[in-house]
Amino acid sequence: MNLSPLTRPDSSPSVDEQPYEYVRPELHEPDWRRFPGWRHITAEQWRDPQWQRVSCVKNLRQLRAVMGDLLSEAAYEDLAADAARWATMSMLIPPQMINTMAPAGAASPSDFTGMFYADPIRRYMLPLESDREREWPSHPYSSRDSLHEAEMWVVEGLTHRYPTKVLAELLSTCPQYCGHCTRMDLVGNSTPQVDKHRLVLKPIDRQDRMLGYLRRTPAVRDVVVSGGDVANVPWRQLENFLSRLLEIDSVRDIRLATKALAGLPQHWLQPTVVEGMGRVARAARRRGVNLAIHTHVNHVQSVTPLVAEAAHAMLDAGVRDVRNQGVLMRGVNDTPRALLDLCFALQGEANILPYYFYLCDMIPNAEHWRLSLGEAQHLQTAIMGYLPGYATPRIICDVPYVGKRWVHQVAEYDRELGISYWTKNYRTSIEAGDPEALDRRYCYYDPLHSLSESGRKWWAKQVDSGEFAAGSTGGSLDT
Repeated sequence: MNLSPLTRPDSSPSVDEQPYEYVRPELHEPDWRRFPGWRHITAEQWRDPQWQRVSCVKNLRQLRAVMGDLLSEAAYEDLAADAARWATMSMLIPPQMINTMAPAGAASPSDFTGMFYADPIRRYMLPLESDREREWPSHPYSSRDSLHEAEMWVVEGLTHRYPTKVLAELLSTCPQYCGHCTRMDLVGNSTPQVDKHRLVLKPIDRQDRMLGYLRRTPAVRDVVVSGGDVANVPWRQLENFLSRLLEIDSVRDIRLATKALAGLPQHWLQPTVVEGMGRVARAARRRGVNLAIHTHVNHVQSVTPLVAEAAHAMLDAGVRDVRNQGVLMRGVNDTPRALLDLCFALQGEANILPYYFYLCDMIPNAEHWRLSLGEAQHLQTAIMGYLPGYATPRIICDVPYVGKRWVHQVAEYDRELGISYWTKNYRTSIEAGDPEALDRRYCYYDPLHSLSESGRKWWAKQVDSGEFAAGSTGGSLDT
């Protein structure tokens, strides 16, 4: 795929043109009344978080009630086939997010269906069977918990992966479910393909054990509070947990992870939440703790005036930063223009700091989304020099058993086989007795459909023989 030069679709580059020309975006809230099922919905209802939650689309019957004949029967059948045979996440999409799909006016149902198929938000929120990679739908080394987070639980839901940082999964639900979710083994309802794991402790007992571990482990200074999505934790319960967390003297950074800032901004605009966040932020400031919100936006269409309003409300409440952690996905944000347009809208209009873009993790049935390491390296180079340095996102490969690495930190890269090799400088919580942990090379794998014919043949041979030699030796085409 040729990712450069980056030009307007209707233009050709000349010697005096830049590969990317910045034009300040005007944020736009699409008119939800273009959907037959929402023609009667008022602006007041649209801003109501309870209406948004109650009106989430959970199945094809509800989607049909919203979109009606705008979407072709073939498209509904395509969606149904994906849910039955491929989807690792159940359907749950708030109206706010559906409204950012196919946002421009369509002259006819056939036009709308074409826009729906091509839409970047649709591609990861409502995957179709026709989207999936058929020859290699999953990488041979894909796994349900591809980052081995549960393996590193020190108590239920608390992953101690880095020396000074932990991930606290307070719950296993979100206001919306993304098809590419890295925690697809735990988050959401079971699908025909995935019987989900379940948290077994009561929320208060889980939180007590998490806090107890943190009190006993003063080396941990940074806590990511996540799930699922913290927007699904009742505010009184979340504020209580954060207040107790702030009492632990060794904790110096708290990050709240919520895609709902983009998918359900109405939640973060509720007076109860805004006022409560103000109390937490003031307590954090008194303690000298950095309090931030991390959200998840993958395309510029998601950055609407309501999203900007919610981000500003959190900053005005006293949160130090609102940062974005997106995921690189084919057909969503896999061009320099798509990334730069998104980053300028986030940073310039919504005051959301572009922070990370991750390579999509190696979960089952995700190969059609994933980019190769080489493509990610190209994107990182292509976006440099346009944004302020502090707002230029790092593109990250989250390597199993290693953690986050900038894509150019790779130790060795076999492009023919799509195998990259990485090293690490710390032990995870499960490697205390492993003398080779810091000397070993760890593998990450490109999607097989992105390889040359010789590389694909090599992998096919390994799969047919049941020997994945590349995972341990690195392999070669002569193997």
